[in-house]
Amino acid sequence: MALPDYLKDTSKDFAKQLTATTSVPIDTTKFTGRGFVAGEDALQTQAINLAKQGVGSFQPFLQAAQTAVGTQAGLTGPQAFQQFMSPFQQQVIDTTLADLDRQQAIQRQGIRDQAAVSGAFGGGREGVQLGEFDASALRNRANLLATLQQQGFTQANQLANTAFQQQGNLAAQQMGLSNFQRGSMGQDVAALGNLGAFRQGLTQSQLQADQQAARTAAFEPIQRLDQYGAGLGRLAGFGSTAQPIDTGGGASPLATALSTATGIAGIFGKLYGSK
Repeated sequence: MALPDYLKDTSKDFAKQLTATTSVPIDTTKFTGRGFVAGEDALQTQAINLAKQGVGSFQPFLQAAQTAVGTQAGLTGPQAFQQFMSPFQQQVIDTTLADLDRQQAIQRQGIRDQAAVSGAFGGGREGVQLGEFDASALRNRANLLATLQQQGFTQANQLANTAFQQQGNLAAQQMGLSNFQRGSMGQDVAALGNLGAFRQGLTQSQLQADQQAARTAAFEPIQRLDQYGAGLGRLAGFGSTAQPIDTGGGASPLATALSTATGIAGIFGKLYGSK
């Protein structure tokens, strides 16, 4: 079908514009590339650095707990009480026995004096009395020594048992502090990561909006020329319709970015969230 005469000049103008427009390559760098990808947010960087600091942070607590457990091991067994014996225990025993010996010597001398007064000095009766007294004195001395040693042992054993329990509690406290520190750090990391991901999503939505604007501006001349050509086609009776050019619109940049941010936030929560 031939064009009407009144459209020939217009069609020539359209052809010139089409040639001029399509002969110039579209600079896609204006709306593509890494410049339209939101970088790592400062809060995300802080979260990552904090997470790195937390790696191995339990070691000092573990070492302290191991030291406490090692010390605890030395507080068991039949000889554990010895390190808790009072350094003054022997002095107490020696002083107490010396006082007993002095009292017994006085009592023994009293028996001899009474024998001398009664005229039985050096006799068999005196000998029997002294023998019984000496035997009783030895028993009393042995009983007193055993009592003093038993008291020292009981006290030392109680101190050893207390120290054993204290070392066990210390080990448990160190592990508890380690868990608390790591759990608290994990919560901080997750919170910073989530906030950073949200802020990154907002930044990404702005970049996507800029990207769409730049893409639309780049394709606008072609879109306008296409509309021009479609109009000519309709005037010529071709029934042409302008085809929309995909400028990368699609979903809302904000909606897309927020969805992405939510996913990233979930990752932070799973990686660093407290358990």
